Amino acid sequence: MASSRLKRTSIVMGGIMLALLTMTADALTRHDELSAHWRDFAAGQRTVVPAYSFPHSTCFKAAAAAHDIPESLLLAVARGESDFDATARSRANAHGVMQIQWPGTAKHLGINRLSDLYDPCTNIDAGTRYLKELLGKYDNNLHLALAAYNYGPGRISKNSDSIPSGAVWYSGYIYRHLNYVLGSNSKRLPVPGTLYSEIGQSTLLTFGEPYRAEAFIERLEESTSGLNLDWFRRGTGEFEVVMTYVDREEFDSSARQLAASGFRLD
Repeated sequence: MASSRLKRTSIVMGGIMLALLTMTADALTRHDELSAHWRDFAAGQRTVVPAYSFPHSTCFKAAAAAHDIPESLLLAVARGESDFDATARSRANAHGVMQIQWPGTAKHLGINRLSDLYDPCTNIDAGTRYLKELLGKYDNNLHLALAAYNYGPGRISKNSDSIPSGAVWYSGYIYRHLNYVLGSNSKRLPVPGTLYSEIGQSTLLTFGEPYRAEAFIERLEESTSGLNLDWFRRGTGEFEVVMTYVDREEFDSSARQLAASGFRLD
């Protein structure tokens, strides 16, 4: 009996190790892909105009000009971090539009009052300065700088060929939001000047793990052709998959596609 249990345990452990090796290989591939995507953006898309008129636009434009950071990048980080909510607060004690951690990162950036983080322009400028600092540390490697924005620079090696899988996820998460900001991922052509506040959002599902939210979106995108899907990390630590739409007609069309793929929208 003892040898039988040992054999079963070895089989289970072997399966776990195989899964971990597969995950590691996938993370390395994704790491390389994202590095290339961010290099392409840095090389040729710095001056691309955002597809919508986003909240706090004056603050973003001022910070981008003052610190020579693409406005579209700042918008992508803000959308992914807080969806532009100036009052957002996370379980990790990060605050405001750019989710500045209190007190460590905030005081490092010269902000000594928590209440100041709830001023959009102060918060956006702080997040921009932090990104600028990280880009300097990582030789303008956007992929690594974003990983450090999320994980902390102490956990991201400057010359590493790989980074933690969670940091790879974050870089990809912000890249997806960048594509939204630029109108690259949308199934509809953005109308110039459209206010972001006019775009409706309907929550489909909420997940406890990012990879589950990402897999759910991938499955829906494979089975449908006209949905505009996105996902957000909320301050609760959960991951919310949303469908966006511009009017009732698009909402109804998307709901029909969801129903055809086996998902009913209440």
